[in-house]
Amino acid sequence: MVATTEGGNASKLGFVKGMVIQELGWDEDTDDDLRIAIEDLIDDEMLDDDAVDVMDAVLLWWRDGDGDLVDALVDAIGPLAEGGFIWVVSPKTGQDGYVDPTEIAEAAPTAGLSQTKVINLGEWSGSRLESRPRGKR
Repeated sequence: MVATTEGGNASKLGFVKGMVIQELGWDEDTDDDLRIAIEDLIDDEMLDDDAVDVMDAVLLWWRDGDGDLVDALVDAIGPLAEGGFIWVVSPKTGQDGYVDPTEIAEAAPTAGLSQTKVINLGEWSGSRLESRPRGKR
């Protein structure tokens, strides 16, 4: 059953009810089942790139050709609350828009982030990025 799988994928992301999540990079190719499962899990809609709230997390859909990942990550950090995190979700190998995982791993520290987890999300792969403590490299 798709809903169960997507609900399970949404829970893998560490989102909980009441979190404020900003979604960036939405397009017609994004996984709508996953998006719905996330919104069910947080019991609210995800906010778009025009939102000015403080965010608990950012869901960044990222594909090859979307631009400069470091710039996108720096922009995504701005509204994050202390302890917030970013999920970079990109197409898996063989899918249109595939992003080599090393691109994400190399962009993270340049943006001041550490990659802490990589998970399978069906046809997408998720990389969790967190702010590095100040003074650490």
